[in-house]
Amino acid sequence: MAANAGSLLIVGFEGKDAPPELLARIRDGRVGGVVLFARNLGTLDEIAALTRSLHDAVPAGEPPILVSIDQEGGRVQRIRAPLSVWPPMARLGARGDERLTHDVGRALGAELLALGFNVDYAPVLDVHTNPANPVIGDRAFGEEVERATTHALAFWRGLEESGVRGCGKHFPGHGDTATDSHLTLPHVDHDEERLRSVELEPFRRAAQAQVPIFMTAHVVYPAIDSRPATMSHRWLTAILRLELGYRGVIMSDDLDMKAVAAQFPVEETVRTALLAGVDCFLACRDPEVQARAEAALDDAAAKDAEVRARLQDSAARLHAFRKTLKRPTIDPTEALKLAAAHRDLTEGSPS
Repeated sequence: MAANAGSLLIVGFEGKDAPPELLARIRDGRVGGVVLFARNLGTLDEIAALTRSLHDAVPAGEPPILVSIDQEGGRVQRIRAPLSVWPPMARLGARGDERLTHDVGRALGAELLALGFNVDYAPVLDVHTNPANPVIGDRAFGEEVERATTHALAFWRGLEESGVRGCGKHFPGHGDTATDSHLTLPHVDHDEERLRSVELEPFRRAAQAQVPIFMTAHVVYPAIDSRPATMSHRWLTAILRLELGYRGVIMSDDLDMKAVAAQFPVEETVRTALLAGVDCFLACRDPEVQARAEAALDDAAAKDAEVRARLQDSAARLHAFRKTLKRPTIDPTEALKLAAAHRDLTEGSPS
């Protein structure tokens, strides 16, 4: 398979229709996937038309692209009524019923699949150990390792049973940050023993369970590395790949987030992150960032054999993952029927 840098990008865009240039890039194999946000999502019929157009742009014989979304529940769910409105995952963890958590994951995934999504950026594997954390909070399944891990994996197993692939985030743990990586570069100053016993433990178990994607954290852990985890060879290759034996896809968090965008030129971020072990890059909004990331990786690969080898390796890993994805039968009426059947699971959800 010929590899190009564009195939490593998971991109977002503005509006409720896919731009013609994006559809052309999908046809040319220069996009690995698309991520949709509330700004892209209208009525259920409009969502279905949008996801159908993305799937239809994939050339015959090629595996599906990622048609992806952040649908965690609670504060982070891009699609709400008339589909199910899910409670925060902390509420599920507090119930202590792993079967219920599993069933919520399966139900949530079934509704997504009916609207054309094949990847959900969930579950959160962070352990919510800092009450002042401005970005994780009740998105995590618990405040201690065992509850956070067992319920996250129960949710993931349910999601996978629905036909939607899950993604564990944010490696190696965003639960004890005091700042929001959307706005600034957080630091977690625990020693290595604490990081391994708390932050890293859910990801160790998720790696054993073969969660297929991990999303990185734009967070610095000085006891391990002075660079953010997204750009850290020690975190992504020495620890995640070699020590934990993780074989899935490593995806960066959004390149537009100020934790990296305000600290490094995007050209440095993507080259360093690729060499550190990242396989694909979220670029959720800015077309210029997307274009600069693609050009930087292609240019670096043309000049540097190490970059070229890493690009080929990552492209092959992402392509193999795409072969596991469903090309959904998109039916918004079925999504509505499923939501009606799931009312018992959403009892007590936030409005």
